[in-house]
Amino acid sequence: MKKTLVIVAHPNLTTSVINKTWKDRLIQETDITVHDLYAKYPNGNIDVAYEQQLLLEHERIVFQFPFYWYSSPSLLKEWQDVVLTYGWAYGSEGTKLRGKEFMLAISTGGPEAAYQAGGYNLFSMSELTKPFQATSNLTGMRFLPTFTKQGVRFLTDEQVRESAEELVRHLKLNY
Repeated sequence: MKKTLVIVAHPNLTTSVINKTWKDRLIQETDITVHDLYAKYPNGNIDVAYEQQLLLEHERIVFQFPFYWYSSPSLLKEWQDVVLTYGWAYGSEGTKLRGKEFMLAISTGGPEAAYQAGGYNLFSMSELTKPFQATSNLTGMRFLPTFTKQGVRFLTDEQVRESAEELVRHLKLNY
């Protein structure tokens, strides 16, 4: 498996069911580095050099987060703004991420049926995650299939544990 960095962004991970379970399961994998942004930066002051070095050390980058207002939690957006800089991540000389793989691991409280054309939210998850796909394209990373677990508010404990195993299997696939 490729050396994988999972950047976890959940502002209340201790109260989370699914994202906490995913994180706890991923930590057990020797070839996966789990990086909890809210634990590392409780005041929001991101160490750009540290974050860029982490990215350089891994071949596959994964953003793990609950879907908030059709996007990611705010600290992950801030992270993108300050870490993925012109001349480093994109631009004529910004080639540091070129050739790496990029993936999303997203949880939603609402059911899958709500995230499709004609559903409650009117748009599919693929449509709603286009900005992440565009980021992948701009930085020269290859966008891999997203891992999505929807309707997490309705899952049993067993289903939550199984979703963590599904996530591990998804991250280990060779695309």
